[in-house]
Amino acid sequence: MKELIVNADDFGLSPGVNRAVIQAWQEGILTSASLMVAGDAFEEAAALALENPGLQVGLHLTLVQGRAAIISHGFPSLTDAEGNFPNDPVMAGMRYFFLKSLRKKLQAEIEQQLELFSATGIPLSHIDGHLNIHMHPVVFDILLDIIPRFGITSFRLSRERFLTDLSLAPRRVVGKGVDAFIFGRLAERCRPELEKRGIGHTAEVKGLLNSGTMTEEYILKTLDRLQDGVTEIYFHPGCHPDEQLRKWMPNYRHEDELAALKSPRVMERLMALGIRLRNYRGEVKKMRGERGHA
Repeated sequence: MKELIVNADDFGLSPGVNRAVIQAWQEGILTSASLMVAGDAFEEAAALALENPGLQVGLHLTLVQGRAAIISHGFPSLTDAEGNFPNDPVMAGMRYFFLKSLRKKLQAEIEQQLELFSATGIPLSHIDGHLNIHMHPVVFDILLDIIPRFGITSFRLSRERFLTDLSLAPRRVVGKGVDAFIFGRLAERCRPELEKRGIGHTAEVKGLLNSGTMTEEYILKTLDRLQDGVTEIYFHPGCHPDEQLRKWMPNYRHEDELAALKSPRVMERLMALGIRLRNYRGEVKKMRGERGHA
């Protein structure tokens, strides 16, 4: 059997993202979203999630390109004076790896983000990370000690088949190859520890190599090549005009990704292929045209 988790990242980043997430949930194939607890529109996103309890929500851990939950003081600092993380993910990753004095601050920040999520009253289903920072070796090791306290049983193990993706979207060959290699190695490191602790993950995660261009055309081709088991596809839907989307992801096709999530052609292809929509809890979502609704 082929099952599919369809996730929207950056929930809470901005009103434009929030509108798109709810549209994709109510009118499309979206099954879950990942919440940025320090995002500008976090409170609105939390309220929307509570109004739509069938939408499963996890934590989108943010330690780069965004605001911190705790303004870091002293030297070295996680953030600048305004509480912003570094914008360069490579620089941030190097600092977190080599500056051991940052690890207590990292742990405090991660715990605070989890606490802020918990305070919303939304059931916390899974954890992933902005720019997949949750798989950074130092961050991952901190998470292993923390997440059992919050009852998290699902983790995004981000890795994707390079040659398969290249056959679907033959562009950015070198960049995709580098990303596939790095996250493949990180996944090899993370997987045994997750399985030892009974923390679930999908067979594959799509969205890593084609981030920002998860269009209808690409998704239709992707559905034909899904592996057996559970796959996650993550999107970055948004509604423009939106200042935060323009600032952080000016080249992403947010509205095209929203259109793909709501596409009747995508829904028809899912039904024709017998692919079942579900969330990390295993709850099945019915599509328009099927009997009943989730």
